[in-house]
Amino acid sequence: MTQNIIRLKDKFLNGGDIVTTFLRSSISSQIASWIDMGVGFVFFAFIHLAPWISTAIGAVCGGIVNCCINYRFTFHASDVPVKAVAVKYALIWIGSLALNVYGTQVVYEILKGLTFLEDMGFKPNGYYAAARLSVSLIVSIFWNFLMQKNFVYKRTTFDPYAVKFVDTLTHRKNKQA
Repeated sequence: MTQNIIRLKDKFLNGGDIVTTFLRSSISSQIASWIDMGVGFVFFAFIHLAPWISTAIGAVCGGIVNCCINYRFTFHASDVPVKAVAVKYALIWIGSLALNVYGTQVVYEILKGLTFLEDMGFKPNGYYAAARLSVSLIVSIFWNFLMQKNFVYKRTTFDPYAVKFVDTLTHRKNKQA
């Protein structure tokens, strides 16, 4: 029994199959979401910043935490340059933001147009919640997870350009790809 638990633990922590990687990614996402919400709340409630800036600060902090956990724990990407990961993660994160924003708006408008939902007792808040949750779930699996697994945390031909971009921004002359 103990050997089975050890094997299962090792498979979870180090396995490269889609299921264990997805489970690790889900844990990373949950941790990042709690950081996002917590930091946003602190900036809103205690520092008294506007909701939009508090939310933005929380989202950036959560994104950084998620990127770091995924680099070490989820995807074991130590062979990919950190600078390349940062650029690729930012690109996917911006894409995720756009997909969530526009996707939620589109699904909300579709739901709002379905009059039978209103007859069943749904309200605009319910349309928004349903749109937000469904789009968020779809984007997290079919965009965030797949792009992180297959692009962000893998060596790609894009990596040297990403490293050069960071070096240019930071005025460093680093030839490492």
